[in-house]
Amino acid sequence: MERSGVTGVKPAPGRLTSLALACSPRINGNTSQLAAAALAECRQAGCDTEFIQLTDYRFEPCRACGACNTTGKCVIKDDALQLFDKIRSADRLIVAAPIFSMGINAQAKALIDRSQQFWAAKYLLDRKAVDLENRPAREGIFISCAGTNLPGVFDGAIQVVKYFFMIMEVKLVKTLCYSDVDLKGEILEHPEAMEEVKEYGRKLAELG
Repeated sequence: MERSGVTGVKPAPGRLTSLALACSPRINGNTSQLAAAALAECRQAGCDTEFIQLTDYRFEPCRACGACNTTGKCVIKDDALQLFDKIRSADRLIVAAPIFSMGINAQAKALIDRSQQFWAAKYLLDRKAVDLENRPAREGIFISCAGTNLPGVFDGAIQVVKYFFMIMEVKLVKTLCYSDVDLKGEILEHPEAMEEVKEYGRKLAELG
């Protein structure tokens, strides 16, 4: 079943694949619009692209059952399997998630918690979480918006995303965070933010 954006596209030989993961529960919200703008620049620069709206997928949070400590694989069979397959195969990763209650939103956190299986594979079982042979170095960016400008509002989310990128073997090139952006579409009143994410979308393609 095809989901949001350009899906089911087999990458052309020698072309980078760029994946944007829009984690907000609000369809076409501020972070999603920023992610789409960055991904469009990747596409214009010659990357094969896919845009995923996380709410199109159904998956459970981590059960903390510990099964992945011995197998390196999660026992829950749901859409997280598809999502992680896409994330592991992408050369470029754009994660876009808003701030809820001073932290990354629940949908994003639930998926990141499910990456415990890759931590277990890497650090407990000495297995590769992601196959890095015969492919370019993986790079990515994090995009976020918060409805407040409280000090440290992005700190927790950035730490979580740094962990996620590390586990998924992706170099976090840049965090692009914008405060005082709350209402749907309000990001359009901040053209400098849109231009900045476009710039880093182009840079992701150029890094290849």
